Amino acid sequence: MQLTATKAKPFLKWAGGKGQLLEQLTTYFPDELKLGAIKRYVEPFIGGGAVFFHVAQTYDIEKYFIADVNEELVLAYKTIQHDVKSLIDLLAEMQSTYHRLSPAKQKECFYDVRSEFNASCKEIHFDQFQSDWIERTAQIIFLNRTCFNGLFRVNANAGFNVPFGRYKKPLICSEENLRAVAELLKRTEIRYGDFTACEEFIDEHTFVYFDPPYRPISKTASFTSYSRYEFDDAAQLRLAEFYKRLNAKGPKLMLSNSDPKNMNPKDHFFEEAYSSFRIERVKASRNINSNGQKRGAIDELLILNY
Repeated sequence: MQLTATKAKPFLKWAGGKGQLLEQLTTYFPDELKLGAIKRYVEPFIGGGAVFFHVAQTYDIEKYFIADVNEELVLAYKTIQHDVKSLIDLLAEMQSTYHRLSPAKQKECFYDVRSEFNASCKEIHFDQFQSDWIERTAQIIFLNRTCFNGLFRVNANAGFNVPFGRYKKPLICSEENLRAVAELLKRTEIRYGDFTACEEFIDEHTFVYFDPPYRPISKTASFTSYSRYEFDDAAQLRLAEFYKRLNAKGPKLMLSNSDPKNMNPKDHFFEEAYSSFRIERVKASRNINSNGQKRGAIDELLILNY
């Protein structure tokens, strides 16, 4: 459990982030977590990490495992874990420079950083920490804090393609938070890979929270473009089979996803895929949508094996 004065929170804004849902999610956490019987926490789709940060700072757990198929995201977590001081120094410099620029020059700076970030992708070795990870993580955080709506979105070629956001003095370097995040990551196994990468880490004393890219509830609503890998219905069903396999090992499992019944009451995709498990509904607001009229409360699913 974290005992530092500053509580760690997500250092990136992420599509589908669970900060707004934490209060509802915690009411569905297993009793074993609250009683101290859970010794390991696993999150195979780490994203922004809101649930991970909450769990790690609220309950006494010995080990943590986080993973993601987005290599840029994993690189950022590992950089904070390995050398948060150098990252903070670079971000502080970038913030100071950016805040002194005129709005027109800020826009120019943003697109310069975005172009450099995309051009250097093929030069980055994602398998082992290197000094150039520090600059790349700084670019990731900078782009996330200065782009439109704070999205992380890439195209099929892994190019960051979110446009400029008009924020006069965005907080680019959050030193205290980054140090708090680094402290938590000292006891955390971080891996690049899909959700099956966590299997060897799981036993009967483990709590696993799955937060995959959501199944779109309409043809125009999709949160799967956070990486260049598509998470279609076949992937959703592969995850469901993995969920069933893990269930036999005795851990506590919680999975979030969209509720198709928001749009089509006859869509029983998840009821059929998880027919032997408990399904609950929680209310969520759509806070990442360019059309303000389409933001509002909708149902999301929680699938539990307890």
